[in-house]
Amino acid sequence: MNGPVASSWVLTLACVDRVGIVAAVSQFLAERGGFITDSQQYADRESGRFFMRVAFEATNNRMDGGTQWLRVEFAPIGDYFAMDWRLTDVDERPRILIAVSKGSHCLADLLHRWQTSTLAVDIMGVVSNHPDMRRITEWHGISYHELPANGDKPTQEAALFDIFERTCSDYLILARYMQVLSEELVAKLVGRCVNIHHSFLPGFKGARPYHRAHERGVKLIGATAHFVTANLDEGPIIEQAVERIDHRATAEDMVRIGRDIETQVLARAVRWIADRRVLLNGRKTVIFR
Repeated sequence: MNGPVASSWVLTLACVDRVGIVAAVSQFLAERGGFITDSQQYADRESGRFFMRVAFEATNNRMDGGTQWLRVEFAPIGDYFAMDWRLTDVDERPRILIAVSKGSHCLADLLHRWQTSTLAVDIMGVVSNHPDMRRITEWHGISYHELPANGDKPTQEAALFDIFERTCSDYLILARYMQVLSEELVAKLVGRCVNIHHSFLPGFKGARPYHRAHERGVKLIGATAHFVTANLDEGPIIEQAVERIDHRATAEDMVRIGRDIETQVLARAVRWIADRRVLLNGRKTVIFR
């Protein structure tokens, strides 16, 4: 491979599984001087669907037309295989809007990763139903939108969605946002809203779940990041993690451990989304790591 690399891209696709998909994609790139740096694919025999993620670079000036030119060139292949596909420049960072209530751990972690350039996203703002997280948000130079519920949920959600659209956000990240989204809002954000919650559901719902889990002698603490659907906390799972504890752990220990796991799980989910590694597969996900 000679000469400087003009740019690099990621192509993701999903379609009905059939012979020739990988060959068509590889030939398309080879004919235009594309050098594949990473390629992963998965055929789901149960659903009959095929999923693929290809990262590639330009090796010559045949790709000087850029991202939009590549999309136009690839469109006939996408149509032929009836693909749901996306081709993006690796420098194109997803735009996220973060929603939070009073818990700071997940928000603070995302802000730190963003500020230190270890999370390739653009944070377009933070929305909250409380004033508590304003100081840390604005310290990072990010807009803070306080939207108290005040018993008028439709108005509050309309304002939230308006901010989402005005900032041209790609994803809404619920970083311990202690509000249940309406079915109407969830329908507008299908595949674009990610939530994080502790692993005690559905056994320990509501307030003080860690304390009630401690009372029952729970030995595993975990967290789940998932896409939000109308079925509460049952959307397609992106990432999970657990940590084992024993009888010596106090309720406060469990809260601390749980918060650490939540931050790690949510950060991984957002990073994989930013890297175009997450594809929806019905009620499940395909994660190309």
